[in-house]
Amino acid sequence: MHICQGIHSKVIVGITGATNPNESTPLGKPKASNTGYNPQLVQSRLKEVLNKHSHGFWVSKLPQLYRELYKQELPNEALKDLEQWTHLCTVEKPCSSNPMELLLYPAKDLSHPCSPSTVITPKQEMQSPVLHKPHKPKTAIPSPPDSPSSLSPELKHKLGELLLKYSSGLWAHALPKLYQDTYKAKLPEHVLENLSLLSDICTVDYPMPDNPKRAILYMRAGEDENCNPAPFRDLQARAEAGKRLSSQLVPPLLIPSEEYPSVLVVEAASTDSVILRYIGEGYSKAQEKMEDEMREFYRQDNTRHVLSSPAAGQLAAVHAEEEEEILRAQVCEVMTDKSKVKVYYVDHGFSEIISKSKLLELHERFFKLPFQATKCKLAGLGPFCQEAAVLKMFESMASGKIMLAELVQREEIPVVVLYDTSQDDDVNINAACMKALHDKSLESPLQVNSVYMNVSVTSVRSDGTFYCQLPSRGLAKLNEILEKTDSYFHTQVTSELLVSRPFCGKNCLARYKGKWSRVAITNLHGSRVLDILFVDLGVQASVEVFELREIPSSFLRDLLTIPPQAVKCCLADLAVNVGSWTPDAVQWLRDTVLHCTDCSIKVAQLDEGKSMVHVSLFTSNSFHDSGHSVNQQLIESDLWKHQADVYLSSGHSPSKNSASTLSAPTQSQNITGSPARNGGRISQAKRSNLHPGTKGPQPDTPKAIFQVPPLLELPPAGHNMDIYVSLACHPGHFVIQPWQDMYKLVVLMGEMILYYNKTEEKPITVEKNQVYAAKVENNWHRVLVKGILTNGFVSIYELDYGRHELVSSTRLRPLIQEFRQLPFQGITAQLAGVKPRQWTEEASIVFRNHVEKKPLVAQLESVQEAFHPWDRKVTVYLVDTSQEEKDIWVHDLMAEFAEELTKSA
Repeated sequence: MHICQGIHSKVIVGITGATNPNESTPLGKPKASNTGYNPQLVQSRLKEVLNKHSHGFWVSKLPQLYRELYKQELPNEALKDLEQWTHLCTVEKPCSSNPMELLLYPAKDLSHPCSPSTVITPKQEMQSPVLHKPHKPKTAIPSPPDSPSSLSPELKHKLGELLLKYSSGLWAHALPKLYQDTYKAKLPEHVLENLSLLSDICTVDYPMPDNPKRAILYMRAGEDENCNPAPFRDLQARAEAGKRLSSQLVPPLLIPSEEYPSVLVVEAASTDSVILRYIGEGYSKAQEKMEDEMREFYRQDNTRHVLSSPAAGQLAAVHAEEEEEILRAQVCEVMTDKSKVKVYYVDHGFSEIISKSKLLELHERFFKLPFQATKCKLAGLGPFCQEAAVLKMFESMASGKIMLAELVQREEIPVVVLYDTSQDDDVNINAACMKALHDKSLESPLQVNSVYMNVSVTSVRSDGTFYCQLPSRGLAKLNEILEKTDSYFHTQVTSELLVSRPFCGKNCLARYKGKWSRVAITNLHGSRVLDILFVDLGVQASVEVFELREIPSSFLRDLLTIPPQAVKCCLADLAVNVGSWTPDAVQWLRDTVLHCTDCSIKVAQLDEGKSMVHVSLFTSNSFHDSGHSVNQQLIESDLWKHQADVYLSSGHSPSKNSASTLSAPTQSQNITGSPARNGGRISQAKRSNLHPGTKGPQPDTPKAIFQVPPLLELPPAGHNMDIYVSLACHPGHFVIQPWQDMYKLVVLMGEMILYYNKTEEKPITVEKNQVYAAKVENNWHRVLVKGILTNGFVSIYELDYGRHELVSSTRLRPLIQEFRQLPFQGITAQLAGVKPRQWTEEASIVFRNHVEKKPLVAQLESVQEAFHPWDRKVTVYLVDTSQEEKDIWVHDLMAEFAEELTKSA
């Protein structure tokens, strides 16, 4: 799904309720008065900024922080009002610093931005406040016993410690198991029965009002008695460094606002110090423009700009090897040979020794652009940041290339995951570098025509491929270390090992059948649910983030050097070119082999390109008799004859041995996939089929299956609503979603993933014009079946997003009652203020570029009601309010564009 980057709308004041555009203004649009300064909106946003920086910051930094978060300029009036907003912040003039500069702190009672009265936006889902651990009580006063009406300070502290790990929120139902695992004690039962007891340390939100047990807890920002010195010393140090560089301060480089910016990787002396440059407007393009200006400026008269006495730390302009090029640089060192200096090119990220004669004074006009070369850290590689094998792998895969960077943590030195998107399959560079640590001597031994006994089949996929474990040195060592890890978790208080920063490709631990096993995160869904792969079992799962644990440092190296012990196999002569096996054939294979303890395999072929092993599989050690193989049993069965009939009916030709062309299921390889193709990030968060003690949603009775949710409530005609445009075809057809409920949709989709990913694939009878749950790529959607095709596919309409898709009927499930409470969020719309017409492709592209996947304000003109919610249609004006100086009315843009097309014709 698409996660919005944050809403930029503001209140449009003075819009009338007239439905006839010409009654409002001669220009044919509703009149929007100057939106101006909205103190309530600014205070709400300031509250969020302060919670993200609860240690305080310079007042001069506020406009930049505000701009980064909301893509708008902070009104000047707000700076004047800060001292009056004592309920939000404290303004202080520090000692021994710039007397004109002020410090800004959160007020002591400032609550978490995700309080019940504040909407949690998708941006908050992705970028959570940086919270700080509360201090333990200073005195050893005995804690009062917990009672149904109170919590002891010790219990509050422990719960606060858990919540701090999940700044994007934690499901209340997760607390008992999490508390038991972490503190080796039972959580008092009355805590969940009365969540108001937690009001001192967190806020409680109910995104699913009909299910109060599914509450989300959000930690309040804590006070830190030592919060002042470190960050302010940092700021002062940077200011002093800037003064040493020159008399003009160069502005700091801002991290791009997009979630996945493009970057040019320069070099890495360490994975904690990767030099890169951001690509795009305001970065590489601005740099190119500046360097063109420098070339023209210094071409006029170089001699008068010569820097005769350079000093370490000084900024200069430098003639590059090609005399025409002039680059900005910092003098690092004046060499013993006084005619030579070492310089660092601040926009390009490398150093060299040059002749002093190439140094020129840097004119003040070239101080305005931030230095473009910056640093980042590679997520997950910190403990191995200077490992030779890791750096060698990084050098070969990334240096000098343009990559996609997923921003895992937006810090002064951001933490990122890099993706190479130049090939057909996107490659996760961080995960590939981690594989350089593998000890190949611990891989499972495989040779053609060899027989392996005591094999355990651990997973069977829907395309007939399966994973198994072979006895090996690596498996023996893995089991030994995991047993020690399991004992460690049973005996230690492990709150520091909760996973608070998940990202694609991250290696961590999760339970499988009661024991901790190695997993890799393959996909994120929001902030609480994710997909994982048990790398030693080939088992895919969707879990909530609280079910994951970091690998303890004492076992980290040993566990990460052992290659995955799950061997991917297919039955020789039984693969098909594309698609899946029939559910009955898959179920037969699962029933036959999954619970067999003494399987054996004979290797027929090694397909290294797809990491696939073609085998004859036996459920005993009778490998000498090929007639008893699982392969032969399936070939001779009616199940396989039916499989062949289904395959041929879909228009494919048979292949005698087509296993080499078998397409593997996606998620087993998504460790190296891109965030965009995996469903984001980051796009978007986490889940699992392993919920100890949680029953989860229950199936519906047949008669209730097609009950639809209530209609989405809309404001009266002439009123405004904040919306997000999920899809735009042209001004006559687009789909909007109400902004205030978007976080509820994120929660709902996470719940659907958790529920449906742990249920068996059972075929159902699909009927046209009925509502189901359908798996589209990695997400589950609420859909309407529009048509049923003869080849086993169905045409569906996503009721929350407005998209039409074609999926296999095997990907449909009944939409249970719990997922039919939230009204369908997709509203079909057409643009008001323009004449209905046949829109050209050029006009449609212009419209899409202005509105699709953007937060806007919609003024409702009219509603065309219908019997089914998906047939309902609204006519709205769309207003882009992201610019502080003016509102952009989309119908005006489209009218002007249509007029230009008419004139040119």
